[in-house]
Amino acid sequence: MRKTDGLFKLLGLCLLAGILVAGVLFPVVGAAGVASNRASETVDSMSAELANVPPPLVTTITDSAGNQIATLYDQYRIPTASDEINEAMKWALVSTEDRRFYEHHGVDWKGTLRAALSNSAGGDTQGASTLTQQYVKNYLINVIYRDDPVGQQKAQEQSIARKLKEARIAIQLENTMSKDQLLTSYLNVVEFSRKIYGVGAAAQAYFNTTADKLSVTQAALLAGMVNNPPFYDPWSHPDRATERRNLVLDRMVDNLKLSKADAERMKTEPLGVVPGGPSKPASNCVGAGPENGFFCQYVEDYLLSHGMDRNDLYSGGYTIRTTMDQRANHEAKMSAQTQVSKTQKNVANVLSLVRPGKNRHEVVALAANRDYGTDASAGQTTYALPSGVYNTGGAGSSYKIFTSAAAIQNRVMGIYDTIEVPNFYVSNVFTGSTNPRCPIVAQGTRAYCLGNATDYEGGTRTMTLQQALQTSPNTAFVILEERTGMGPIVDMASKLGLRETMLRNLGGGEVKPESKLPGENKTQTAFFGPTDKSPGQGSFTLGVSATSNLEMANVAATILSGGVWCPPTPIAQVQDRDGKPIPISEQPCEQVMDEAAANSLAQGLSKDDLPGGTAAAAAAQVGWNRPMIGKTGTTQSNGSAAFIGGTPQLAGAAMIFRPEGGTGGLCDGGPGNVYTCGEGNMFGGKTPARTWFGAVSKILGPNDPILPLPPSDPRYERVR
Repeated sequence: MRKTDGLFKLLGLCLLAGILVAGVLFPVVGAAGVASNRASETVDSMSAELANVPPPLVTTITDSAGNQIATLYDQYRIPTASDEINEAMKWALVSTEDRRFYEHHGVDWKGTLRAALSNSAGGDTQGASTLTQQYVKNYLINVIYRDDPVGQQKAQEQSIARKLKEARIAIQLENTMSKDQLLTSYLNVVEFSRKIYGVGAAAQAYFNTTADKLSVTQAALLAGMVNNPPFYDPWSHPDRATERRNLVLDRMVDNLKLSKADAERMKTEPLGVVPGGPSKPASNCVGAGPENGFFCQYVEDYLLSHGMDRNDLYSGGYTIRTTMDQRANHEAKMSAQTQVSKTQKNVANVLSLVRPGKNRHEVVALAANRDYGTDASAGQTTYALPSGVYNTGGAGSSYKIFTSAAAIQNRVMGIYDTIEVPNFYVSNVFTGSTNPRCPIVAQGTRAYCLGNATDYEGGTRTMTLQQALQTSPNTAFVILEERTGMGPIVDMASKLGLRETMLRNLGGGEVKPESKLPGENKTQTAFFGPTDKSPGQGSFTLGVSATSNLEMANVAATILSGGVWCPPTPIAQVQDRDGKPIPISEQPCEQVMDEAAANSLAQGLSKDDLPGGTAAAAAAQVGWNRPMIGKTGTTQSNGSAAFIGGTPQLAGAAMIFRPEGGTGGLCDGGPGNVYTCGEGNMFGGKTPARTWFGAVSKILGPNDPILPLPPSDPRYERVR
């Protein structure tokens, strides 16, 4: 190199050093002053963000009694106060990362200038950042820009502009925060690899302890990791981690915080981390376990559908107390699993339980035979089988509840009025059957006709609506549909509880307007309801479309609440990270059916568990003796079935179906012997009713009073 080149480079570097100091401390005049003032505005804005954007915390979900069932988070962090952090941890960090921490005011000028000159001269990239500057960078990366890769990249780029901005923010922080506050804040925001953030979480995850109980060697390991967490990960790179830990011990000796003899002895100790990887809770509803996971999933889905942002839910540090009764949920799970093996291929048996009420409908249990989890080979699933619209086979004759409700509400028929029950019926209103027994009424169109599961001797007979609900003949309810009209019936289904179900298409999916298939391009309300060209679809009363099991449970709760619909809520209370209650914007309860009509409907549904009823055998098996409402349902080819029931204290629905779809039926060979088959023998009074009674008979024990159903009203007993 020529002497003149060296001289010019030296002058340039000196000028650079002067600009760096001036830029940090003093805005200059003129055009450069305008630029500096703009930079100051940016720095002030970033400083405000550091003060106003809190770090992500873990959200905790509990049962109704406050027992933790799950945690949700993107960053595993346990907030830790200064007096909850061992002094060894603080001195290990200071000795390694910033020995002059208690002497400088946010920027170590010697180190900063040395790094600036080295980087600008093309030498090795050097950081020379103080702990305060590192805190700024870590806060930007791990908090403010945690979901912004571009912002994260800018927060750690090797440039004078970034160093200048970082230094100025550090100086501002040193003027507003004490050294102890800065050190504690740093130790709460920095990453320790594997999405473990802050010393509180690191102590738990690495050593199954708390930050105040960290030993010197444990503190040295953690302090050494902040420089490059993945590189020094003790499970992936134990040799590197050991070497780095020992270096920290040496620096503690140099800083007079540890004797050399103790350091040498400590270097021989093993790393001592928990075997197999960090000890931390699952970051989603899988952590709720195979039994409680479905309820946790519904909590998450419910909050996201009621205005909470997913990022906020997973980072807000909320405490969410749910309405889940853990004993009830356990009994529901055991009953569902007793009837159908958890590993039975393509068979889901689900049970949802809701507490009736005129102010709230609290969900107390959501269960399935399958375990909640990600191991498909073990029969696990993360699909919300009990709460979502996943029964694509339909709920069968349980939909006769809606036909009856609309007929009673509109005084078409009372519960003690009689209706004809022919063995075979050809509708003079509804069309669209593919049954060759049905007459052709137009080119390519057959009438809608159907028969019953069992023929009556002598052909047509009559029975009361209450008797029809107890024995469930199909023909009677198609006749009742004709008299009532499909509009009021379909509308009643939504009002009583099928809010989400009726907005889906026939298969339970989102409506696809571009599809040519009516089953896909319309909501169920539009598909079954009347139009200018059609009176509607009479098959609705036979429950042929996809259905939410939880919503059917809420239908029973609405009837038992005097016709008051409330959203099936899983939320008892939500508190923010400071313990302040957070309101959830839930839909208000609605009087969707005249109370006297709803009470009369309850009496109409009160005979299914008695001799002659479709659920009588299942009720007798558990010695059932409580007044209740009940209705079974079975679909074509016995491919799915349901039982809807309830008492004044507890309402619910049980359904069995093929979650992966497919043709054919379900065969019931008794508890634990249920499987898919070609020609099925499944009915709502079998597996679904046994599941419902098996759980509810144990949940409502001898200490729970036997309550009567509300009485019917003469106005809705006989209207003809």
